[in-house]
Amino acid sequence: MTMSFHALNCPPAVRSSVKKNKTQIRNPSVAAQISSVPIHCDESGNLLESKRNLALKRCQAPNPLLSQRNTVGIIGGVSAFSTLIFLEKLVLWSSKDGQECMPFVVCSDPAISKGLPVLGSIHSFNSKNDKIQFNHGPIVGNLQRKRVFLEQSGARCIVMPCHLSHAWHSEISEGCSLPFLHVGDCVARELSEAKLRPLEAGSDVRIGVLATPAASISGFYQEKLRSQGFEVVLPDQASMQHIVLPAIEAMNRRDIEGARNLLRIAIQLLLVSAVNTVIIASDEMHGLLPHDDPLLKKCIDPMDALARSTIKWAKST
Repeated sequence: MTMSFHALNCPPAVRSSVKKNKTQIRNPSVAAQISSVPIHCDESGNLLESKRNLALKRCQAPNPLLSQRNTVGIIGGVSAFSTLIFLEKLVLWSSKDGQECMPFVVCSDPAISKGLPVLGSIHSFNSKNDKIQFNHGPIVGNLQRKRVFLEQSGARCIVMPCHLSHAWHSEISEGCSLPFLHVGDCVARELSEAKLRPLEAGSDVRIGVLATPAASISGFYQEKLRSQGFEVVLPDQASMQHIVLPAIEAMNRRDIEGARNLLRIAIQLLLVSAVNTVIIASDEMHGLLPHDDPLLKKCIDPMDALARSTIKWAKST
């Protein structure tokens, strides 16, 4: 790439310095901007460092893609398909009655799934240790960089349509000055506003949570729901090992009918525990039951709540 620095009237020593600096520029986008920035010389032939530094700082400052105040930044999840479903909800629900959809920027990286454990495996569930069993540091760093990219792209609010990523929401959002919606908060808020009544006298409202092991162990859904006064009911270890995980493994084998039957059993086991509704916090399980299945009326998709909260934020900005 040819770069035309405005240093033709400078002494030879200065031109040599400029030529040397040109070879040190590695970022093409920065180099393209610097090529049109004049380099000033004083009478002695020295570069005016203050002006040069100012020019470089201006070149390095991010140039946002979008400037609207209601721009949403979306960090794609482990499943690109689930991210697309979330985007479809944002577009359809926000454009009702002829309204325009809010502007958004999406950053989706399917390579992030390479560092994750096999969530559908029985061996990924460990009831003795209440945390996800793998080194998540590189994954958190990856997601943090994506968050910064969205901030520099002009996003004014960040969302993550991914259950597993929310296990590290506090780490990913560290240092972020923008609203960073949490799917657990969105679900708990909607349930609280629904004014549910306990199904059993003398007890709190019970909410069932059906999730893949990693999402269950992370505990963020339990934490958010309990903060709103709900009692959380999870499948016991035997149900996880003999019903929930085999349902996911059946899905991986493309045994759709077998997976559906196991999922129905898992939901019914939670319903007989007097829960008002069941949160299905698993991408693998969504879309498994037919749309007209009566059990779905007793279930909640957390990403629906996240989409509604995102639209509400965009309309209020």
